[in-house]
Amino acid sequence: MADTLVLIPGLACTARLFEPQMSALAGSRNIVVADHTQDDSIPAIAARLLKDAPERFSLAGLSMGGYVAMEVMRQAPERVQRLALLDTTARPDTPEASQDRERLIALAQSGRYGDIFARAWPRLVHPDRQSDRELQSVIFKMMQETGAEAYVRQQRAIMGRVDSRPLLPSIEIPTLILVGDGDLITPPDVAREMAEMIEWASLVVIPESGHSSTLERPERVTQAMHLWLEEG
Repeated sequence: MADTLVLIPGLACTARLFEPQMSALAGSRNIVVADHTQDDSIPAIAARLLKDAPERFSLAGLSMGGYVAMEVMRQAPERVQRLALLDTTARPDTPEASQDRERLIALAQSGRYGDIFARAWPRLVHPDRQSDRELQSVIFKMMQETGAEAYVRQQRAIMGRVDSRPLLPSIEIPTLILVGDGDLITPPDVAREMAEMIEWASLVVIPESGHSSTLERPERVTQAMHLWLEEG
C-alpha cells in the first residue's frame, strides 16, 4: 500500500494552500487534505482526522493545521510516521490574540465576513509580497470557500487550544519545523523554540517568505518536505 500524507490547512484555508506541494509530491504517495471546517475545537478536529485517516500516515499542518497536528500527536502518536509543523506555534492563544479573534468573529456573525480579508492580508504574507495580486487572489478565494460559519468555528477552536509545549519532548519521529523568515504571525523565534524541544527535529527557515510559505515560496517548501518524507 502506498504511503499516505495527511495535510491540514490553516485558518480560512483550503486544499489550495498545498496545491504546489500536492502536485510535486503525489507520485506513489496518497495525499489527503483533512476537513478542519466542521468542528469548533482542536480535539474534535483531530478526532475526525484520525477517524478518516489510515492506520499509519505522515502528517503536515500549517498554522492552525499545526495546532491540529500536535493534538493528533497527543491523541494517537503511534499512528504518525513523520510530522511537519509549518508556520505555526506550540504556544496557546494569548489574551490579546483571543480578544482580536472575538472582534473578527463579531464581524463574521454580523454579515461583514468580507471585511475580514483586508484586515488579515498584511500579516499573511512577507512584506515584499503585499502587492502580489495573484497570491492575494488565491488567499481570498480560500477565505470565500471556507465561509463565515466555518470560519467562526475555526476561530473558536484556535482560541481554545492548549499549550502544546509540554508535548514536544515526547515526539520521537522525524519532524520538520518550517517557517518563513518574515512570518509576522508565528515568527522564526517560536519555530526555533519548537525545534529545540523535539530531539528529531530539523528547522528550515524559508527566505523572503511570510506566514503563507507554501504559496509564497512553493519550490523551497516542496524541497524541504521532500527531504522530510524521504528521511529514514
